[in-house]
Amino acid sequence: MEMKQEKLSFESDYMKGAHPAVMEALVRTNLEKTGGYGLDPYTEAAKEKIRAACGCPEAEVEFLVGGTQTNATVIDALLRGYQGVVATRSGHISVHEAGAIEADGHKVLTLPEHDGKLDAGELLTYLQDFYADENHEHMVMPGLVYISHPTESGTLYSKEELLSLREVSASFGLALYLDGARLAYALGCPENDITLEDLAELCDVFYIGGTKCGALFGEAVVIPDPERIPHFFTIIKQHGARLAKGRLLGVQYDALFTDDLYLKLGARAVKAADRVRQALVEKGYKLCFGSPTNQVFFVMENTALAAFGEKVCYSFWEKADEEHTIIRLATDWGTTDEEVDALIAVL
Repeated sequence: MEMKQEKLSFESDYMKGAHPAVMEALVRTNLEKTGGYGLDPYTEAAKEKIRAACGCPEAEVEFLVGGTQTNATVIDALLRGYQGVVATRSGHISVHEAGAIEADGHKVLTLPEHDGKLDAGELLTYLQDFYADENHEHMVMPGLVYISHPTESGTLYSKEELLSLREVSASFGLALYLDGARLAYALGCPENDITLEDLAELCDVFYIGGTKCGALFGEAVVIPDPERIPHFFTIIKQHGARLAKGRLLGVQYDALFTDDLYLKLGARAVKAADRVRQALVEKGYKLCFGSPTNQVFFVMENTALAAFGEKVCYSFWEKADEEHTIIRLATDWGTTDEEVDALIAVL
């Protein structure tokens, strides 16, 4: 029986399992018995490594399983019942989390996006106009600003842009929360000028993504000032987000933050994506959004897309016009040169 040739997989960055170092650590510790709910030596070691990387020895670090779960738990913890969260229209919580934030009773207040990014000037105007409205007590009060780095469009905030967002948010008493689901691919990108220490200084809360960055699953929430969310352990438990076998998260992050593995994996994915971008340009395709990270967006004719889709798994992004479509290809921590070579051959 002839075997059907397997398609190349570039549709997302969480399709593989986990980096071998993570798997080895999980296997090596598999038969040990430790305390539950993250009260174990591996989780504590991982927390200390993350605090050191962030230059924030007093930070609270907690591990959750997935991105939507993390966003919903953190945002609900930061907001009062009458408050909403400001995000771009393309923000993950605005589009791809099935109304998880609204399900907790908080409206997502959307503003325009500029290649995925929130503009500090537009945020300032929105907040000024909100409080200038004599009826603002009848409206959902903004209490939090949500951004992601990289953005949904694979673009990066500069440190100056992050500082401006921080200043505007703080001037109106809003917290700043950064979704780092793909943070490794920002930190590993040569165009990035934001460090973990910068995030600890400028964000009220952020998380270091693992699910898309070399872990089987897991996200590490960092609260530089633990008093910003008192009793966060209990809040996680209340949201059904506390993993009983918490060691499984701690072991993975302990491996990811050993010998700069997390940063190395991000850089590897970006280098693979750069090869894809170079090939697309050489072959006459139009790139979109200016993403320098592991996500590559480009335009393809619909007639060619049908044939392309027979050999490559990709993500539909949006229609460019009636005859063209914008699609996304995503490299990941484990993308090989052979996979990129095969993709380029298809193109």
